[in-house]
Amino acid sequence: MAAGGGAESAAAAPHWPRRPSAPHWPWRGGRKGRSLGLLHQSAAPSGAPVASVPPSGLAQKGRAAAAMGPVLLHVVFEHAAGYGLFALRQAEEVALLLPQVEESVLSPARFLSLVRLVAFAPFRSAQSALENINAVSEGRDAKIGAAIQEELGCQCQTGGVVAEITRGIRLHFCQLIKGLTAQSASKAQLGLGHSYSRAKVKFNVNRVDNMIIQSISLLDQLDKDINTFSMRVREWYGYHFPELIKIVSDNYTYCRLAKLIRNRKELSEESLEDLEEIVMDSAKAQAILEASRSSMGMDISPIDLINIERFSSRVISLSEYRKGLQEYLRSKMSQVAPSLSALIGEVVGARLISHAGSLTNLAKYPASTVQILGAEKALFRALKTRGNTPKYGLIFHSTFIGRAAAKNKGRISRYLANKCTIASRIDCFSEVPTSVFGDKLREQVEERLAFYETGEPPRKNLDVMKEAVVEATEVAAEIKKKLEKKEKKKRKREKKRLEALAAATAEDSAQETLVEANETEPKKKKRKRQEVEPEPAENGLEPEVLPKKKKKLQPPPPAAEETPEKKKKKKKARLEQDSDDAD
Repeated sequence: MAAGGGAESAAAAPHWPRRPSAPHWPWRGGRKGRSLGLLHQSAAPSGAPVASVPPSGLAQKGRAAAAMGPVLLHVVFEHAAGYGLFALRQAEEVALLLPQVEESVLSPARFLSLVRLVAFAPFRSAQSALENINAVSEGRDAKIGAAIQEELGCQCQTGGVVAEITRGIRLHFCQLIKGLTAQSASKAQLGLGHSYSRAKVKFNVNRVDNMIIQSISLLDQLDKDINTFSMRVREWYGYHFPELIKIVSDNYTYCRLAKLIRNRKELSEESLEDLEEIVMDSAKAQAILEASRSSMGMDISPIDLINIERFSSRVISLSEYRKGLQEYLRSKMSQVAPSLSALIGEVVGARLISHAGSLTNLAKYPASTVQILGAEKALFRALKTRGNTPKYGLIFHSTFIGRAAAKNKGRISRYLANKCTIASRIDCFSEVPTSVFGDKLREQVEERLAFYETGEPPRKNLDVMKEAVVEATEVAAEIKKKLEKKEKKKRKREKKRLEALAAATAEDSAQETLVEANETEPKKKKRKRQEVEPEPAENGLEPEVLPKKKKKLQPPPPAAEETPEKKKKKKKARLEQDSDDAD
């Protein structure tokens, strides 16, 4: 059969006797991303349709498998949109793995004739999708298949042909699911990918070593720039006052003096106190005053002095910013790597972290790599020329190597690199980092230095670490208590804020109701006032009559019916009036 299949052309599928035609697989290459495909083999006799066995979340079964003929396999496939259960027609497993079949025509119709959708359970929300993908990613395919087999009693397979089937389902997934477009599927995958990445990147904001890397790089750059600018100020102002360079050697102090003195001819005894405040030495201040009187410098124009003063101000501001940046670096190192900073110093520890790329990378390095970290050029040059390899790199800037004798520098650098590796691992992987281990490791290095000089034996590492563990647990418990107190205070503040907000909203609503009630009462009073006639004023003048609002005409009350006695009285009154008129 293999020979017959190989003789067929690439456009036509090989013919297998008494078997359904083999599929054409329209894909090449490996799996893109992670997808779970589980092959369910039913225990039913050959030729009978098998009911779908959905995973957790698939509640209903489809009838598409019965319509497509005999079904032997079911495939579970997860997607960013939901879980899908697909039925695979009975086929020869050997034929599915043939390279001729895999490299056949890229026709989705051939694949869709082999695989049909049985059931699909979409995710209700993005949070549900994230929870499911986290649950799937925590276990491998074999573990999930074993769990499904144990829960549902279905025999599962994860290797072999399953990978090929899942590749095909992934390629034609949008055509297998009705109503799912390629654009919506890509959006679902992108959103779920971002949510999954954000959930996996778990870090503490206070322990981010990126800020340390940027700070130490900026600190080194500021040192170079301040030195360059200070030399420019010395050279520029040296034309006018050359003797000041010999008296004051510090760059920051020289720039402050250049800004204060300006024109040396105007310097007098009155500015002596200001000079003493800058140089912190009365003898130097007096020497500057005497040198200004007998200086051999050239005269300089006021505009040049203004430019020198401005440039000196910039150098002074950069120096002050560098001091603030160094304090910030110390505070960050005490939060991120307290043991390493207590052992070797904040600046050297920050340079080690920056050179390694992160605190995690530094913790992964062996002690031999930490020892020569920063001396890579010298190492490769020594390997190329077969010379002596370097004994130390960045750790040379620590005080321990400078205090050691020349014959012991290599030994103390190797010992210090070992302790730095231990400190970095403690800082990286401890839940509550403290400086207890760093202090103990520093004491060990001091004892080793004393051993090289005097021969006094140091303490054993086991005893020192036991003491450090006891102290560290106590310190960690205190830190946790402080954090809990802060959290309680924060909750109380938030509760008070919410209560105050609720009370304010209640007061506002009560005031609104009062205002509405007050607005309705004056209208009634106004109507009553309009009905009362105005009284005449005391001065005899009539007040102005305001135009009244037109009132609706009400029908007159019905006249009362006249009795016969009233009619007689009216007749008598008319007769008397007529007789009077006649007289």
